[in-house]
Amino acid sequence: MPAVNARSHAQVQRLNRRLDQKIHELRTMLELVRALTSTEADEPHEIAHLLGLTLAGQWAIGRYAVMAARRGHDVLARQQGTRLEWRDAWRADLQWGADAMPVAAMTACPLRDALAAERLEVIFPLRASAGPFGFVALGTRPGGQAFGETDLEFGAGLVAQAVVAFENAWHVRELLVTKQMERELALAAGIQQGLFPAELPQLDRCDIAAASRPARQVGGDYYDALTIAGGGTSQRCLFCVADVSGKGIAASLLMSNIQATLRALLGREASLAELARVTNELLYASTPGNRYVTAILLSLDPTTGECQYVNAGHNEGLVVRADGTSILLPATGLALGMFPGVLYEEGRLTLRAGDVAVLYSDGVTEALNAGDEEYELPRLLRVVSSNAALPAPALVETILADVDAFVAGAPQHDDITLFVVRRL
Repeated sequence: MPAVNARSHAQVQRLNRRLDQKIHELRTMLELVRALTSTEADEPHEIAHLLGLTLAGQWAIGRYAVMAARRGHDVLARQQGTRLEWRDAWRADLQWGADAMPVAAMTACPLRDALAAERLEVIFPLRASAGPFGFVALGTRPGGQAFGETDLEFGAGLVAQAVVAFENAWHVRELLVTKQMERELALAAGIQQGLFPAELPQLDRCDIAAASRPARQVGGDYYDALTIAGGGTSQRCLFCVADVSGKGIAASLLMSNIQATLRALLGREASLAELARVTNELLYASTPGNRYVTAILLSLDPTTGECQYVNAGHNEGLVVRADGTSILLPATGLALGMFPGVLYEEGRLTLRAGDVAVLYSDGVTEALNAGDEEYELPRLLRVVSSNAALPAPALVETILADVDAFVAGAPQHDDITLFVVRRL
């Protein structure tokens, strides 16, 4: 009877110890969850710090490493007593299915060798839906006590809570970055819109209109209409459509550069060809080698209709005569900013009553429909010829509407810019 009582007492003590252990583990879990969900733990580095301290404190471990690496974010490394450096090749070493494993039981791989060299005994992979992104590794327990199966299960449960916190923190950070980028892009778009003329000049015997639609929030197309004071009472107007190589913010920065350059040089150079030459030199000196600008410059005397033009590697300008004939304004030199020492030729023509000139970027003629077919110059010519009697603003809208009808909802791949000049 005493022996039975002794066994019963020993069994009760074991159950009590297990109960105490479970209560302790539950408290540890709750404290970690509470810490991970607090406002102070919304940074991935802080989550790694909390996870490492919790696991080390659970088993009084003095050596541990928490490492995580998500693409597009800084590598996380919280260590005590170790000097590991994250390697992306370790992701492949974390592909096994178990939630925890003794380091000695791992298949031979660079990660196992690195952990063993730092005297780390068990590893808990950090895995998300997209795959493993890191691990927690713990050193030996005091007195060389082994990690039991229940220890590994408990540790894996803590790690699973931290994985959710990592994912949430990274997601919030990405949202903040995205919103900041959206704010900056909106600001850049507003600034860029201010670079276009607020209103086009009123010219005698001329009707002019322009429009530009970027493929993204900001674009690399540019148009302008600048008056040039001449001798006596004559006053010419310079029309420009330019297209910067590339898209987005980089293109928009170069677009602002050419706008400032043309406005600074306007009236200082003796001819349109010289204006293009100096602009080319300045852009070549201030832009990367893979950036350049195609542009067509058309100088008009509103009184006589006499024009000079320079086409710097741009799409052919289009002139539709009142009698229905048409002429093209071909390239008279290379794109601006591509090579130094480039010389440009001037073309000449006269816009007579009823004539229409159309300057445009390649986003018009190269607009693609769902079948990857291009809009192309012949279709633009037909639309302009059929609607040449329209006022300039209406003609611009008609061309854009025809481009939209052609692409039929397909994504816009390039900036679209139009400038129409009609002689009345």
